[in-house]
Amino acid sequence: MCGITGIVHAEPGRVDAAALKRANDLISHRGPDDEGFYTDERAGLAMRRLAIIDLSTGHQPITSADGQTTIVFNGEIYNYQELRPDLEASGYPFRTKTDTEVILALYERMGPECVKKLRGMFAFSIWDKKRKRLFIARDRVGKKPLVYAQGPGFLAFASELRCLFQWPGIKREVKSKSIDLFLSLQYIPSPHTIYKDIYKLPPAHYLIYENGKVQVERYWDLPLNQPPVATDPRAAQELIRSKFTEAVKLRLISDVPLGAFLSGGIDSSIVVAAMSKLSSQPVKTFSIGFEEEEFSELPYAREVAMMYGCDHHEFVVKAEMADVLPKLAWHYGEPYADASALPTYYVARETRKFVTVALNGDGGDEDFAGYIRYFAMNLARLWDRLPSPIQKAVAAGAEHLPERNAPYSTLWRLKRFLRSTVFNKDIAARHLKMISFFSDQDKVGLYSPEMLRQLGVANEQDLTISLRYLQAAFAKADREDFVNRLLYADMVTYLPECLMVKVDIATMANSLEGRSPFLDHELMELVFRMPGSWKLKGLRQHKWILKEAFKDSLPPRIRRRGKMGFGIPLGPWFRGQLKDYWRDHVMSDQALARGYFNRAAIQTIWDEHQSGRRDHGYRMWALLMLELWHRECLET
Repeated sequence: MCGITGIVHAEPGRVDAAALKRANDLISHRGPDDEGFYTDERAGLAMRRLAIIDLSTGHQPITSADGQTTIVFNGEIYNYQELRPDLEASGYPFRTKTDTEVILALYERMGPECVKKLRGMFAFSIWDKKRKRLFIARDRVGKKPLVYAQGPGFLAFASELRCLFQWPGIKREVKSKSIDLFLSLQYIPSPHTIYKDIYKLPPAHYLIYENGKVQVERYWDLPLNQPPVATDPRAAQELIRSKFTEAVKLRLISDVPLGAFLSGGIDSSIVVAAMSKLSSQPVKTFSIGFEEEEFSELPYAREVAMMYGCDHHEFVVKAEMADVLPKLAWHYGEPYADASALPTYYVARETRKFVTVALNGDGGDEDFAGYIRYFAMNLARLWDRLPSPIQKAVAAGAEHLPERNAPYSTLWRLKRFLRSTVFNKDIAARHLKMISFFSDQDKVGLYSPEMLRQLGVANEQDLTISLRYLQAAFAKADREDFVNRLLYADMVTYLPECLMVKVDIATMANSLEGRSPFLDHELMELVFRMPGSWKLKGLRQHKWILKEAFKDSLPPRIRRRGKMGFGIPLGPWFRGQLKDYWRDHVMSDQALARGYFNRAAIQTIWDEHQSGRRDHGYRMWALLMLELWHRECLET
């Protein structure tokens, strides 16, 4: 696990080694164990290493025996031991035992097609000196980040945005449409970044820079429009158990101590159950909770840890711990508003005190339909069958529901469902309404006249960039069954662009490697080719086939419990210990002078929240993180 950065010039010239060193130093947290550099007349590559496998000979960059290809690599290739013998038999002269050199050998044999052979998480760069070609690639699900910018006569890349600004010709110019995407989605999806002319390489894509030109290609997708992998649920359960166990076993390969995040939910509990059966020692497990009991899952996690005799560790996040927020904003490098980033950072920080690698349950919800919004979207189809007079009567009643309820309460969910369903028939529009904390109508009132002008907006109908982004995802899966269509959309939007970003930043900020068995691409392909009705059974049985497959591995109370989510008590915090902090940042003259927002709209959010008329906790978090990003990343 590493951080990587580099630059390639279209024409021969001197690579600025000092700038390359500065860029590499900015990602030292990603690799505190080692650093390495390669430079020639066109290219400069650098890396920081967190040593996990082959501790003694895993130094990077690695250059081929003929000196023509050089690689820097971030990630883990879980099938490298399987790939290596064939490469050795063909005569490749390996000099290390690393997975990194296996990638280099595959590239020399297959060129860009090498990525299709790799099973794991990765972002890497290969400088092909003979062809004068830079080849960079990112894993299928976007577990590892990779950003790039094309300057005058060069292309620069890095694991994190801040590295790019070490090169003359790359500017920090804010893209207004990215702020709009952020407020709608909580994140900025690839290929966009917060900056003009700087891009994220999308998951499952590679990039070739050759002769001064950039070519970006997709190399993988989920198996759309394929026949079912099984017709009998019992046979499907056996396939799931076998492939998942294999995925966990592969992710136990490590030369350093490892453990697992344990939330007490279905997914992380199944991961710990599998690890316990495969490990000869008690699994080290790590859980995070809150003083506010309605937000804490610690009792559930404790129950699983006791069942498997784990070496269990618990931590509690308190409001005063939010003093880490500026550091979080710095690490994310662009606005990011998933509030669970805070507890994820803390559980990663505490976990790192004991282990260097931690498995997690990420991806289980997207594989097996775990989110409550899948139930809501399914229910909306029944709504569509109701007579129009009934729909109108219910819609009218929804407008009179009280506003002061807390996010994720039953009443809050009901209002959100009705408002997303009543006025939208398009599947993507409904989805957007369910996931957004700022609707398009909200944003028109929130933005300043100058911001509206920059966005080219006259009314909410003009704010379509987020909707078009989601519509494109749903359109690709339009021949899948309804539930699998929902899952596909999340797997290519929310999962890589929000969830993977959160976990990567939180873990790497603490020099911890996270591994996700549910995101093994072979498991994802297998499960996607199962009917959606096995995942969301009826209207409310989330993850039915997963629970059936592992019913003997879970305590009954865990198996029966519904999805809780990783929410945090923002409403009470912004009326209590974080009240002054928010006001001093978001309502400051410095913040309002940026020109994004209408001062009166910000005041209304503040007044309504403090009075208890409405709970704006999650909106306030997004606005705070935007302001902190400005201060930590744009103005320093």
